[in-house]
Parts: sequence; C-alpha cells; structure tokens
Amino acid sequence: MVSIYSVDPNKLVEKVAESLKSIDTIKPPAWASFVKTGTHKERAPTQEDWWYTRSAAVLRSVFKLGPIGVSKLRIKYGGKKNRGHKPEEFRKGSGSILRKILQQLEQAELVKKGEVGVHKGRVVTGKGKSILDKASVEIQKTTKKVKPQPEKKEQPAEEAVKKEKPKEEKKPAETKPKEQPTPQKE
Repeated sequence: MVSIYSVDPNKLVEKVAESLKSIDTIKPPAWASFVKTGTHKERAPTQEDWWYTRSAAVLRSVFKLGPIGVSKLRIKYGGKKNRGHKPEEFRKGSGSILRKILQQLEQAELVKKGEVGVHKGRVVTGKGKSILDKASVEIQKTTKKVKPQPEKKEQPAEEAVKKEKPKEEKKPAETKPKEQPTPQKE
C-alpha cells in the first residue's frame, strides 16, 4: 500500500498543489503577490503559484502532525533571520498566511477542527486524505517505471579470458623495526 510516507515529499507537494488549483475555495488573496512569508525572509516568494504550494505543504503537515494549530505551524514554517554581523536568530513564519490557508482548506472540507485527547487543532478529513493518497499513488506509478536494460554485447574470446584472470596482488615489503642502541655502562 502506498502512503504519503513512502514517496518523495517535494513531488507529493507539487502533485497536491496541482489538484488544489482545481478547487474554487482555495485561491490566493489579492495581497498574496506582495507579502513575505515571514519576518525572516527578505523578499516575497518569486514563484507564481506559491499559495497553492504552501497550501499543499500545510495539508501534508496537518495530516502528519494533526491535530495542529496555527502557532505550531508558524514554528514549522519559520527560519533564521539574517541580522548582519550579529548572530542569526529564529523567527516564526507568517500567522496570517497560515490562518487563511487553514480557513480555505476548512471551507473546501479538506481539514476540520478536532480534538485528540488534550490536543486541539486541525485534522485532515477523509476528502483531504484521499487527495494525498491519490497523489501518492500517481507519484509511485511514475517512479516505478522500469527502464529497459541495455543488452550486453558479446566479447571476443581473447578479451573474456583476459578479464577472467585474477591480478596478482603485490605484497608490501616487510620492514624490520630498527634496533635501538643499548646504553653502555662506563
């Protein structure tokens, strides 16, 4: 059985992002082209459809770590802030982006609020799990294709005999330890 754990996570996120583009409720807000993904970043993302990629990554994270909330996701998507000559420090990711993505995933019925014991947060629904599983199966099918093996050419008999003879190993010359002069009594 193929699961999200048995495929490359980068390929999985790309494949899920493609399927999330077809869902009407998941779309980037107007401000998404100008915003940074956290205070640790210097610029906004250069990728055109970064919103869908982040949404797919959040869906995968909720599946793996759920129930999980915005606060834990902010830590997961944070990074090191370059402070010039001072040492780098950790900064959390943007909570607004993660909150909006979770709200959109909730509207699309891919995640829902839930509790497991004392933990509260978002958990993946059956519909969300099915999107992840379908993407995993597609990735597994594309990576399982066996490449045809090139046929081995027959070698002339002389070359085959030469290759079969084992090479004699040269043994390093044994060195005797130098004798230490014994101190003489006077």
